[in-house]
Amino acid sequence: MAITIKDVAKAASVSPATVSRVIADNPRISEDTKKKVRETMKYLGYYPNFQARNLVIQKTQTIGVIMADSATLAFQNPFFPEVLRGISSRAHESQYGLYLSTGATTEEIYEEVISMTQGKRVDGIILLYSRIGDKIMDYLYNSNIPFSVVGRPDVHTESISYVDNDNVGNSFEVVNYLIGLGHQRIAYVGGGLEYVVSLDRLKGYRKAIQKAGIRYDSELIVNQSINAGLEEQSVQRLMRLEQPPTAIVTHDDLIAYELISYLQDMKIDVPGNVSVLSFNNHSLSEHLKPPLSTVDISIYELGLHAAELVLEKIKDSEAPVREVTVPSRLIERGSCRSL
Repeated sequence: MAITIKDVAKAASVSPATVSRVIADNPRISEDTKKKVRETMKYLGYYPNFQARNLVIQKTQTIGVIMADSATLAFQNPFFPEVLRGISSRAHESQYGLYLSTGATTEEIYEEVISMTQGKRVDGIILLYSRIGDKIMDYLYNSNIPFSVVGRPDVHTESISYVDNDNVGNSFEVVNYLIGLGHQRIAYVGGGLEYVVSLDRLKGYRKAIQKAGIRYDSELIVNQSINAGLEEQSVQRLMRLEQPPTAIVTHDDLIAYELISYLQDMKIDVPGNVSVLSFNNHSLSEHLKPPLSTVDISIYELGLHAAELVLEKIKDSEAPVREVTVPSRLIERGSCRSL
């Protein structure tokens, strides 16, 4: 005989209405009650019919997750599986599934977002990037779909819920750390300047060298597409300058891996000839030779909070806009040395 909501309510000593609200993850139900009811459901083997329920309440129990580029390119970077792990964890708690963008171009992804929202395939959207003049963000802002962003929006900042690191502060700290080790010629290999994170980190770089009284040298700056590989010619150009850098800051650990490989091909020792410091703290970074100094930006927590923000809007359209800053920490390893 099939287990019903009434059976769960009786076993948990609550009303059937309370069980329904727990299934819906109603914020008015206490966490203790939710835990008790969910444990009872599991013990009795009760599984809600979400399809029938969603037809009634006109919800999909699904969050759309949008990447800046094609999924094929995105998943080559360990950032994306880790941020998705955080999103999935929070979505699972609220019994939500994920719908990932699969378009290969920006235009295809834009059309996919329109299809997702107008076709009511998702209840909300998470953007995993913040790009200058992005028409996907503009579309979401001007629609009624709940959404959140990983990264500070370049416009409507006070009206969009987002989660980010203090990228200006992080970059300032990194460059200041290298200056403290005695470095004056510090190169910066950043992401494309169409992304807010790249602009913020470049801003932090410039603030740090300005504070130290070091002249800004544009020859020490390399900017490239975030998902493109580092060009060997860019590394060669840096290291063949009349005054080459003694330290290099890279946009993320993947770029640092490529950079160190090119430097090794050029017989340039890290950290003997040049120090290297990066962002993201991927799991492989501590196992490199030398182990990579990097900034842990708490990628999992970025995903976790992005999901929390969009779920707040899904459950309550009047929920206040929130900005969440996730802490970061510099991890000193063997790729940097004092001069």
